[in-house]
Amino acid sequence: MRDLGAGFRYFLNGQRWVARHGKQYEFGLIPGLITFVLYVAALVALAIWGEAFVSWSTPFADDWSSPWQRLFRGFLTAVLFALGLLLCVVTFTAVTLLIGQPFYENLSEKVDRDVSPDGTAPESGLPLWRELWMSGRDSLRIVLRALVWGVLLFALGFIPVVGQTVVPVIGVVVTGFFLTEEVTAVALQRRRVELRDRLGMLRSRKTLVWGFGTPLAAAFLVPFVAVFLMPGAVAGGTLMARELLGEETREKAAPAPEAEHVSR
Repeated sequence: MRDLGAGFRYFLNGQRWVARHGKQYEFGLIPGLITFVLYVAALVALAIWGEAFVSWSTPFADDWSSPWQRLFRGFLTAVLFALGLLLCVVTFTAVTLLIGQPFYENLSEKVDRDVSPDGTAPESGLPLWRELWMSGRDSLRIVLRALVWGVLLFALGFIPVVGQTVVPVIGVVVTGFFLTEEVTAVALQRRRVELRDRLGMLRSRKTLVWGFGTPLAAAFLVPFVAVFLMPGAVAGGTLMARELLGEETREKAAPAPEAEHVSR
């Protein structure tokens, strides 16, 4: 339970850090705003042309009598929009981080320098194009994993009672895990920690991840909130990455006893 509270403190401390550094916060909003506008445009297009697409893709239903044709295609249109919305939620963080790689990389470095005892921040030493490639590749892997979970939970949502109570809670927790991986990756990739090792560290500290990611995922369910929380999420993810690696900070002289170390 201590890790659960620690994870939530990292979530809050990240938001506090950007609140104290207004310029970093303002720059950190730009990628989220760009992604939000793109996703809203995509959802509007889906709402306008979704029904036409369903009609085009189901020619076998052209001769069905009313109301079955309308009900069938209306159901498929609703499912299509719901899947589109799910895809937006699952991929928002990955796309925002990819668009804002230079912004968030700079923010994460400043957090590291601010809390590091010697005032330095680790650097990957890689060119920007290589960092973008690695970030995009790893984000795609995470998104595919998240989509598998998303489709499974979407299907389980049709189970009476359980689908409307237990499944949504599980969905928020699972989403929180993947969101945590995405935001901690900004700092961990700079330290040349591979995706497999990152996932291993997060799985070994599940309650820490849940404490950080679950409130973040719940907040992201509210439209537009994700845009304002992303800079603080990256800052909090950087602080959390330091603990996962057992790195010292100005707030404590030694890493927590349970901190995991990467030796690859």
